[in-house]
Amino acid sequence: MLKIGSHVGLSGSDMYEGSVLEAISYGATAFMVYTGAPQNTIRKSIKDLNIAGAEKQMQAHGLSFDDVVVHAPYIINLANPDPEKRAFAVEFLTKEVERTHAMHVKQIVLHPGSAVGKDRAEALKWIAEGINQVIQNTKQLPVKIALETMAGKGNEMGKTFEEIRDMITLIEDKNRISVCFDTCHTSDAGYDIQNDFEGVIQHFDQVVGKQYISVFHVNDSKNPRGAAKDRHANLGFGEIGFDALLKVIYHPDFNHIPKILETPYIDDKAPYKHEIQMIKNRTFNPNLELDVKNS
Repeated sequence: MLKIGSHVGLSGSDMYEGSVLEAISYGATAFMVYTGAPQNTIRKSIKDLNIAGAEKQMQAHGLSFDDVVVHAPYIINLANPDPEKRAFAVEFLTKEVERTHAMHVKQIVLHPGSAVGKDRAEALKWIAEGINQVIQNTKQLPVKIALETMAGKGNEMGKTFEEIRDMITLIEDKNRISVCFDTCHTSDAGYDIQNDFEGVIQHFDQVVGKQYISVFHVNDSKNPRGAAKDRHANLGFGEIGFDALLKVIYHPDFNHIPKILETPYIDDKAPYKHEIQMIKNRTFNPNLELDVKNS
């Protein structure tokens, strides 16, 4: 079965149950949530997440928690030169892993961090040290930390496959680490997703190992390859293109893992139902924006 979905909300009185219902309304078979706002540390108690309601809806609609992904907040920076801020990042990521486990989810996507001090070798070491500590803090929990491939904006770490490899090399428990492969980010970082995804994956396999990929973020890019800007576009309306992204989604080596859309809203309306329909039909809809606006 195609495992396709999008980012969905986690708010209001329904909380996690509402996340499931939103995903179902898009025709999704997978989805991704933040356990709270991605820009801050404010979090509701686990008991207030309505996990039982989510369980009920997942079971009723034949969905699997294996195809749900949690995304860590952007504010976590394990590469911060300030040791107190790194310690805070470890503490907060530890709590996010615990929340992920409580939500029956088996992976949490993490932006590796930013080399604020511009020493990339040192930043890479700090990221691995932080993840090792988080894994030690949660050693009984079967939650993978999925390092996201990044676009290379500013001082972002993880913009090359080699940096991802070097982080994984320094992480002690390889069973607790994986990779989130973002199509917009890798294209913006210079990899030719548009014309040679097969070659890109072969290169990734040689450098990192494709068995580490546990989730895809499927996004078109508003910028040409190598721009290092990280600006997502709706499917088929960017520089990568619909046909190239379809090859990613239906690649036989990755049938078993979720593909998550993080494409922009159109006039404050989620495009995901329409984009998922395009994907299922394997046919580009040039009227997507109009259809979303009129929905």
